Amino acid sequence: MSNAFQSSEAAALATAYDDIWLVAGCRTPFADYNGVLRDVSPTDLGIYAARALFERSGIAASEIGAIVAGNMAQASFDAYFMPRHIGLYSGVRAEVPAVLVQRLCGTGFEAILTAADQITLGKTKVALAVGTESMSRNPVASYTHRAGFRMGQVDFRDFLWEATKDTVFGGSMGDTAENLAKRYNISREAVDRFAEQSFARAVAAWEAGYFDGEVAAVVNSHWELAGYKPRGLKLADRAERCERDGHVRATSFETLQKLKPAFGGVQTGGNSSAIVDGAAAVIVAHGDWVRAHGLKPLARIVAGAAVAVPPEIMGIGPAPAIRAAAKKAGLTVGDLGRVEINEAFGAQYLACEQELGLDRDKSNVHGGAIAIGHPLGASGVRLTTTVARELQEAGLQFGVSSACAGGGQGVAIVVENAA
Repeated sequence: MSNAFQSSEAAALATAYDDIWLVAGCRTPFADYNGVLRDVSPTDLGIYAARALFERSGIAASEIGAIVAGNMAQASFDAYFMPRHIGLYSGVRAEVPAVLVQRLCGTGFEAILTAADQITLGKTKVALAVGTESMSRNPVASYTHRAGFRMGQVDFRDFLWEATKDTVFGGSMGDTAENLAKRYNISREAVDRFAEQSFARAVAAWEAGYFDGEVAAVVNSHWELAGYKPRGLKLADRAERCERDGHVRATSFETLQKLKPAFGGVQTGGNSSAIVDGAAAVIVAHGDWVRAHGLKPLARIVAGAAVAVPPEIMGIGPAPAIRAAAKKAGLTVGDLGRVEINEAFGAQYLACEQELGLDRDKSNVHGGAIAIGHPLGASGVRLTTTVARELQEAGLQFGVSSACAGGGQGVAIVVENAA
């Protein structure tokens, strides 16, 4: 174990929180790219997750005093209004303000931390934090044709593909994983073995009923809003119900070995995060409100941190972020009984594991994004809910959720078991 990123850790934007709680969490299933959720806007996915959260938790939407939504790609024409519409159509009082945040793949974490910050500043006692993403609805876009077309210069591109290229160093997100594979001597076999384990753990978790505690099935829905136009969602392919993560399936090492490299090295479509659509929501609250309502929260939000690392090795971001958040919490990495690191790429996770000296038996124990998927703006909310639930499941005290973010960043949230 090394600490090659001390300067990143030292410059971290880190905060320790006092009496801030993750009260409850819920998410939609994550559906495969161009699957049954392909026609649903990220706004409607976010509304659905929020409504399911209120229903499952028994907490009234009228209790919410602030809304923070996280999203990456604008995937509907009313995307500007996303946070506001999520609040209005999930039953939050019309006078409650809403804001959108974005820290690339760390966006879901940022939604939770922004909610915690607003509570810490005394702006509200209770906040709704939602992360949502439709990868399927990423546009085919042009940024240069407002003034018309010149002959031979029609420039429409696939935003989903182009947005993964970081023009500061001229490479894609996948290239950053390959750079880490070289730096940390990670082989194709090691990456495929890890991917096989991610799939196996996720399959086992679904079969054991673990995800039933955080996933709400999506059904065709219609939502009325008095005095305004209704909204709703309709599943594709005449489906009536989406109840399970679509990419989770038994996947053998032998099958993974047959796939061709996607970026000229160890990464393939099988050992990288799945492209999926989905949303997740949590309620964040001050302890005074929690105690006044006699609630049993999921976890205490202990600390959070955001760091920056070189863009060409962006995937290492969780390492200094986790160290910085743990330090702010008065802990070490060894004190963390459960670790959830977003599996953007297999080599990226393995580099972080190596850098931090992690015990695989404590990390991503119910599978990760290689199997479950990575809907960019939603993953941080999913991972934080998951690690909080894992602490309760195992009777452990502290855990952390984390992810790398494009451009060279990392985000982490340390939570403490509320039991």
